Amino acid sequence: MMNYKTDRIQKIGSILVDVFHYLALFVIGATIVWSAIYEYIRIMQSGHAALENILLLFIYLELGAMVGIYFKTHRLPVQFLIYVAITALSRHLVVDVQKVSDTYHLYLLLSITGAIVILSFALLILTYAASKYGRPEDDA
Repeated sequence: MMNYKTDRIQKIGSILVDVFHYLALFVIGATIVWSAIYEYIRIMQSGHAALENILLLFIYLELGAMVGIYFKTHRLPVQFLIYVAITALSRHLVVDVQKVSDTYHLYLLLSITGAIVILSFALLILTYAASKYGRPEDDA
C-alpha cells in the first residue's frame, strides 16, 4: 500500500515538473521572439541596421536555438551558452568599449578580448572532447 502511494506521488510530481518545464520554455521562447521583433521594428524605423543591432539579433537567434534544442532534447549543450557569451562579449567590445575613457580603455579591451579567447578555447576543447569521446546524450 505504501509503495502505491509513493509511486503515485512520484508520478504527479514528475507531471508537475514537466508542465513547469514546458510552460517556462514557452514563456522564455515567447519573450525571445517578442524582444527580437521589437528590436527588428526599431531597426526598420531607424532606416538602417548598425553592427550592434545585428549582433543583438544574433544573440536572440542563439537564445532561440537554445530553447528549441532544450525543448526537443531536454538537454542544454554548454556550447550554446558559450556562443551566446562570445557574441555578447563581442557586442560589448564593439559597442560599449568605445564610450569608455582612455585610461580604463586598454584594460577593458584586453580583459574582454582575453575572455573571448578563453571561451573560444573552451569551445574548442568541448568540441574535441565530444568528437573523441561522444556526448552524454548520445548514450540515451
